[in-house]
Amino acid sequence: MNWFKYAAPARFYPLAGSLVRWCSVLATLLAIAGLTIGLLIAPTDFQQGESYRIIFVHVPASWMSMVIFVAIAFWSAIGLAFNARLAFMLARALAPTGALMCFLALWTGSLWGKPTWGTWWVWDARLTSELILLFLYVGYLALHTTIEDTRRADRATSLLALVGVINVPIIYFSVKWWNTLHQGASVSVSAAPRMASIMLAGMLIMALAFWLYAIAAALARTRILIREREAQTAWMETLQEQT
Repeated sequence: MNWFKYAAPARFYPLAGSLVRWCSVLATLLAIAGLTIGLLIAPTDFQQGESYRIIFVHVPASWMSMVIFVAIAFWSAIGLAFNARLAFMLARALAPTGALMCFLALWTGSLWGKPTWGTWWVWDARLTSELILLFLYVGYLALHTTIEDTRRADRATSLLALVGVINVPIIYFSVKWWNTLHQGASVSVSAAPRMASIMLAGMLIMALAFWLYAIAAALARTRILIREREAQTAWMETLQEQT
């Protein structure tokens, strides 16, 4: 399959519509399965008790907050390098979902921190760098809204994304570079997981559900942006007449 043909908004639009439906259904089913495992089947942690169950939302949200910003930087770079309209739209469409994931990670982290650390918030290296990531998301969205000219807004926010992506490895490696209160990674590609297999299964299923949700939300938002930005084109006028 020649995927480059979908670089044109007119060809990408119907493909995105099909993917949104499939990803939404799969995300819902996986979220139900993951929450069932995490809240009902997985055993109580011998150190943290029942409060550890927040990880089934907190950890996937934290992962996605970083992954989505990297994706925004990637599409921003593609947009700047090739002046690709669709790449800019994909980057813009990812930002609200990334901001939601970042907020969710910080919020659930606070809920976890109170019974575990005895406080809602500490200026820990990982927490602080994750908060900076939220500010980057908010700044990205605010900057795009402030600049009326769409092309100038795309270029300005792309530069912000490319500079801000430096914060992502800082978040990831913060627990290794500094003596932080936040615990290290429970899942690593270079070491065996430090949790029961049923807990790991539930968390990975939830992570996949979050992935699919993020894809569905971004594609649905991209279709809206295509309708807005391509409204005066012949193919969009034909599509509107048909619908």
